[in-house]
Amino acid sequence: MTGAPPRNAKRRSAYRWGLRAETLAAVALRLKGWKLLARRYKAGNGEIDIIARKGDTIAFVEVKARATREAALAAITAQGQRRIAAAARVWQAGREDTDAATLRFDAVLVVPRRWPIHIADAFTAVER
Repeated sequence: MTGAPPRNAKRRSAYRWGLRAETLAAVALRLKGWKLLARRYKAGNGEIDIIARKGDTIAFVEVKARATREAALAAITAQGQRRIAAAARVWQAGREDTDAATLRFDAVLVVPRRWPIHIADAFTAVER
């Protein structure tokens, strides 16, 4: 979810649903004891929906909102994973507080009428 809302009504509705999903995911993570470090972090071509820390673990979290859990999981593409991993490398560069941390890529799946589903280690960094 980047930039201004789209002009097309259908896209605008999807954009707003995505923003609500990210907010729901952030609430769910906080209730599980995660401290939010950043939301909608942008670096170059990539964006990380949520960066969160719990103890010695830092999670780069991709939020996907779809009609079903399966559709949300399938929406996390290899290309998207590469972009998230690239943005994570930029975020991590020069941060001494991440040297001893365990870094991982999580996902939060948001489907209608269900509490967000947090998947730890949803994917690993994919190289080009």
